[in-house]
Amino acid sequence: MTRNLSKAELHAALDDSRARLQALYAGLPPALWQAVPYEKIINPPRWEIGHVAWFAERWCLRRQDGGFAPSRFLADADRWYDSGNVAHATRWTLDLPDLAATRAYLAAVLDATHAALDAGAADPYFFRLALYHEDMHCEALHYTLQTLGEPLPAGLPAGPPRMGAGGELHFPGGDIEIGSRRDAAFVFDNEKWAHAVKLAPFAIDRRPVSNAEFLAFVEDGGYERMEWWSEPGRQWLAETGRRAPRHWRRGEQGWERRAYDAPIPLAPEEPVCHVSAFEAEAWCRRAGRRLPTEAEWECAAKHFGTDFLPWGHVWQWTASPFAPYDGFTPDPYEDYSRPWFHTHRAVRGGSFATPARLLDPAFRNFYEPQRDDIFVGFRSARVS
Repeated sequence: MTRNLSKAELHAALDDSRARLQALYAGLPPALWQAVPYEKIINPPRWEIGHVAWFAERWCLRRQDGGFAPSRFLADADRWYDSGNVAHATRWTLDLPDLAATRAYLAAVLDATHAALDAGAADPYFFRLALYHEDMHCEALHYTLQTLGEPLPAGLPAGPPRMGAGGELHFPGGDIEIGSRRDAAFVFDNEKWAHAVKLAPFAIDRRPVSNAEFLAFVEDGGYERMEWWSEPGRQWLAETGRRAPRHWRRGEQGWERRAYDAPIPLAPEEPVCHVSAFEAEAWCRRAGRRLPTEAEWECAAKHFGTDFLPWGHVWQWTASPFAPYDGFTPDPYEDYSRPWFHTHRAVRGGSFATPARLLDPAFRNFYEPQRDDIFVGFRSARVS
C-alpha cells in the first residue's frame, strides 16, 4: 500500500492501468459505444475513454511555461475532453472521434508518455497523477457498467469478497496524526499535510457492515420507520422511493442483488454495497451507533493495521463533510479537490475495483451523500 513507485514500476503501472481500461471497454456493445442514455451519475464511455488520454497528454506532454502547448494528436482535444470546461450534460452531444480514432489517440499518448518519462527532466509527480487518474476512471467505468446493467468483461471481479468475523476495535483516545507527510512520494492535494488531531475514546467495527446485518434493518421496516432517518434522508426516500439498497430485490428464492447484468443471491457475509450515506446513518441510528468521523477512520486504519482490514472491499462513508485541511492550497491540477469542498461527504478506504496501488490510509475520496451507484458501504462506530 504505497505510492512510492520507481521509474520501472511506474512504466509497468501505466501499462497495467491501460490494460484494465482496454478490458473494460473492449466488451462494450456497439450501441453503448455510439449512444448512452443520459445519466447524471455517469459519463458516456466514448467521452470518458478519450478524456483519460487527454488528461495524460495535458499533464505529461503539453506542460510549458505559461500554460499548455496544443495537442500533438487531436486538434480538437481540448474542445472535447477538457472536463473543467466541457459541461457534463454536453458530453452526450459532442462530435467525438469514433472508436478507431479514440484507440489511436490512447495508444499514441501512452507511447509518448513512456518516452517522456524516460527523459532526463521528467517530473515523476505528473506521471503518477496521470496513472492514478486513469485508475480512477477505470473504476468509474465499472460504475457505468453496473448502473446500465451491462455485462462485466470476463476475468474482472463482479463484487466484493466475503468477510470474516465482526467485532469491535477500541481506541483509548489521544493525539493522532492524519494526512500525508511531506516526505511521501506522492500526495493528493487534499491530504496536505499531516497534522495532529485529538480524539476521544471510541470503538469502531472491525469490518464493514454486512449484507446480513443490513438485511435485518430492511426486514425490520427500516425504510418505513422515519425515526431512524435524518431530514435530508427522508427527503431522499421521498424522491427515490427506495425500500432496500439499490440493486436489491426479492427473488423467488430469496433476496438478490444485481451484479452488472445478472441477479445473484445476496451473500450474507459480503459487505453491504450501493448504499447512500442516508441509509448508512439510518442503520446506525437503529443500532444505537453512528458513522465514524474521517479522523477516526484514518486513526483506526493506521493504529490497528491488519485488524482493521479489509478496507479494499467497499468504499466507506464517514460522518465528515469533505473539507480542506488547514493551510490547503491546490496542486497544479486545481479541479481535483477544491470545487467539491463542503458539498460532498468524505469517503474512505477503497473498493474491489480500486487498484491496490491507490490504497492508503490517508487517501480521501468524496461523493455527494445521496450517491448509491458507487461501490460504497460503511462501518459503524460509537463512543467507547
